[in-house]
Amino acid sequence: MDAPRTGGDLITETLTALGARVAFGIPGQHALGLFDALRRSDLEFVSARVENNAAFAADGHARRTGRVTPLLVSTGPGALLTLASLQESRASSAPVLVISGQVPRAGLGGARRGFLHELPEQSANFAGVTKSVFTVRHPSQIPSALAGAWRTAAAAPAGPVLVEIPQDVLLEPTDVPPVADVDGSPALLEPRAELVAEAARLLDGARRPVVLAGGGVSRAGGHGALLELAEALQAPVATTFGAKDAFPWEHPLSLRSWLEDRHTTDYLAGADVLLVVGSGLGELSSNYHTLVPKGRVVQVEADLGKLEANVPALGVHGDAALTLAALAGRVTPRPADPAVAAEVARVRAAVAARLDAQDLSAEREVLAAVRAALPDDAPSFWDMTVLAYWAWSAWEPRRGRMFSAQGAGGLGYGLPAALGAAAAGAGRVLAVSGDGGAMYSIAELATARQHDLDVTWLVVDDGGYGILREYMRDAFGEAAHTELARPDFPALAAAFGVPSTLTSPGRLREDLAAALAAPGPHVVVLPMVLGLFAPTHT
Repeated sequence: MDAPRTGGDLITETLTALGARVAFGIPGQHALGLFDALRRSDLEFVSARVENNAAFAADGHARRTGRVTPLLVSTGPGALLTLASLQESRASSAPVLVISGQVPRAGLGGARRGFLHELPEQSANFAGVTKSVFTVRHPSQIPSALAGAWRTAAAAPAGPVLVEIPQDVLLEPTDVPPVADVDGSPALLEPRAELVAEAARLLDGARRPVVLAGGGVSRAGGHGALLELAEALQAPVATTFGAKDAFPWEHPLSLRSWLEDRHTTDYLAGADVLLVVGSGLGELSSNYHTLVPKGRVVQVEADLGKLEANVPALGVHGDAALTLAALAGRVTPRPADPAVAAEVARVRAAVAARLDAQDLSAEREVLAAVRAALPDDAPSFWDMTVLAYWAWSAWEPRRGRMFSAQGAGGLGYGLPAALGAAAAGAGRVLAVSGDGGAMYSIAELATARQHDLDVTWLVVDDGGYGILREYMRDAFGEAAHTELARPDFPALAAAFGVPSTLTSPGRLREDLAAALAAPGPHVVVLPMVLGLFAPTHT
């Protein structure tokens, strides 16, 4: 006799009907009914070693695919360990659907029944991190709750959502028919017509319009509409660090991504109309709030709370791609202007000259070696490390997107996020970490090996927290507590059954290319202290 279907089966059936193919997470006592149901489903499950890394993996999968990605965890400690990673997903608009176990229903609502992992209000801990939280109390609520959560996670601005389900609900037999008819499609965030008309009027009247394209453009797929609009307006385009693929790197109108350079900041500030699309003009996008526009600002943003949060603007609440397409259809095209392309070339030359005046050839050569080794269409995932700070500004994205933990700035993102992307079958994936960040996620080498994921992990070993070392020396003259004892990374990789290569700056391109060409996981270790370019925001 077949075992009865349970609340856990309703979860896996609903996720499959919504389009999920891969889920990430770690089992736990109060979620075992869900993990038992996974045995009877077609979902592929990638088991991490620490919950925060499982959440980073779900984030990487969501960013790489653009699809809502399930994260399955247990109660209390397991759920809470995801919070720092979900802060990154919220800041970077990654649609992660967290399904957490809960204590039995009798322990909900603040009752203190003494269950293992019990919290007074588990969902309250997620309220400031996720877009929404929902507690299921009966199996029949599961399909609609998950469909609503999926829709919320996917809706612009995308982000994480929590659904918590008590242990007894997961285990409870159900006569709800197998789930097939659910729809998680989000409503389109169309801009209001009168705002589009006013924005187009301002742009048409501008002598010197300039565009700053943020991560919302990339996430929304607004690349074509941005190119069409920029060429119609003859408007130079700078991209934020999260939108490096949004505009062609070599285009004559491309200012690229040197947002921490005064030449770029001043050029953006000098526009008589600055169109900011898909960016809230936060610290990194505004050169630490030193970007002070002299003309009008038109800000297109899906996150209502970010409209005019940092500068006065004509705020257009809307999806970046839809709004760009609407604007491109309304503005009056201008003839190609060689003078505009010459202005862009002068800004790019000034940025290059400032770098040339610093003793940074070794750092630039290392980044160039990584770029040359990585196939053009391969994605890369970067931890918060010195080389990533270089890549934010200088990395040429080509056809493979660059992803990083710049949203919340937590350590340990690179490897688990790359594993999540590789689980999507995206081909070869690169992860980049420093030795400090690597220790946050070193356990996930076991995940890489268990699932035989095609991830090459470059660890730049500088013996400490390199960014903090730089910051402290700049601020206080010397660094304190930034130096780290660290393992023999190649030996540690071998202990996990993962091949490794100890490289040098001169061999980096060749060694990294060879690792990327081999199937399965591989670790490449570069012992080197990298310097950072001089800041221009102070």
